[in-house]
Parts: sequence; structure tokens; C-alpha cells
Amino acid sequence: MDSTNSPTTKPLYRGTQIVWYLVGIIEIFLGFRFLLKLFGANAGAGFTNFIYVATEPLALPFSTVFRLSRIEGSLFEWTTLLAMAVYGLIGWGIVKLLLMGKTVSTPEAADKLN
Repeated sequence: MDSTNSPTTKPLYRGTQIVWYLVGIIEIFLGFRFLLKLFGANAGAGFTNFIYVATEPLALPFSTVFRLSRIEGSLFEWTTLLAMAVYGLIGWGIVKLLLMGKTVSTPEAADKLN
């Protein structure tokens, strides 16, 4: 059986697309958080407040890993950069795990093992 025509190929492809889409949204939101804090954005502004509220649960597990670096009204939030790296690695790991379920032919498996 050709592994490219396996009944599991399309669901695996869709699954990886969903994972990368969600990781992308998380990364974008955390990126906005990082930049808004870095440039000292007004926390009372609607957009800024929305980003801070939406990303707080994502950044919270990392909040005490590093100290905040303050530079004249700006915050360099190392924890947000750490969160972005961790969520990116988690997404990569989930995609790799999903791809382990992909059907492979015997020659293809033998080639990968060599």
C-alpha cells in the first residue's frame, strides 16, 4: 500500500495544520504582548488590555522564571520569550507525535532506519 494514499494521511495532515494554526495564534498573541510591554504601551488602551488579558493565562506558568528588566518605562519580559519558545516546542512535539501514526511502507521504514 502506498503510504501517500493511506486513509490516515489526510486526517494527519489536517491535525498538523490545526496544531500549527493554534501555535501560530499563541505565538502572535505572545509576540504582541512582548512588544507592547517592551514599548511601554498604555495598559488602559482597549487593544493593549485585550492582549494582556488574553495572554495572561499563557504567560502565567513562566512568570517567575526570570526577573523583569525595566528600562525607562518599558519592560523586557524574558518570560514571554520563554513562553513563546516552550509553546513552539510543544507544537513541534505534538506534530512529531501525530506523524508517528502515519502509515509507512516496509521499504520506506527500512530506508529511514538505515
